Amino acid sequence: MAFSSGGSGGAMADINVTPLVDVMLVLLIIFMITAPLMTHKVKVDLPEANLDKKQEPLPTPPITVAVQDDGSLFWNDEPVTKEMLESRFSVEAQKTPQPQVNVRGDKTTKYRIVNEVVKTAQAQGMRKVGFVTVRDRSSN
Repeated sequence: MAFSSGGSGGAMADINVTPLVDVMLVLLIIFMITAPLMTHKVKVDLPEANLDKKQEPLPTPPITVAVQDDGSLFWNDEPVTKEMLESRFSVEAQKTPQPQVNVRGDKTTKYRIVNEVVKTAQAQGMRKVGFVTVRDRSSN
């Protein structure tokens, strides 16, 4: 216990911070020594990226599949059968980037026939399948 040198002779109420500072300095030195050791252990020579010019993928023209009311199918205005359509979808699905498929259905075509074309495209792996419509002229 520490005694004051003053005349009152009572105990000091202040905390001695010297041991606390000593412990903190030792911990600081330990962390300074071990921090560089926590970095990556395996050295890898990483490639450098050229960010000046980005190579964008070449745009691929969309595929247009037309469906008439009698069920006849056209691949980019070329008549095809259902089997040919399926094989062409599977070939196009393997390309990178994958082209978009635009389905054009006649106004009087039954939805079942258009749905079969869309399901065939999706079953072969085509991700971008959309519909082509015309704007209603009465709403202008």
